[in-house]
Amino acid sequence: MTQVSARLPDELVHSIDSAARRMNRSRAEVIRQAIEYYLDDVEDLQVALERLQDPADPVLDWDEVKRDLLSAD
Repeated sequence: MTQVSARLPDELVHSIDSAARRMNRSRAEVIRQAIEYYLDDVEDLQVALERLQDPADPVLDWDEVKRDLLSAD
């Protein structure tokens, strides 16, 4: 595993340490997990933006969809 160094504001480090204590995890585990969650979110946002910009993917009108769903009964 590669070790990475970063400079963080003291207040952020205190928050990370508090979270680590509450979760019985090391500081490194909390930071690693936070980065993994962040990267997952960024990837999801990128996919969403690509879909919104795709002219072949139609945008649905919510009122029309709701009307179709309610009349399907």
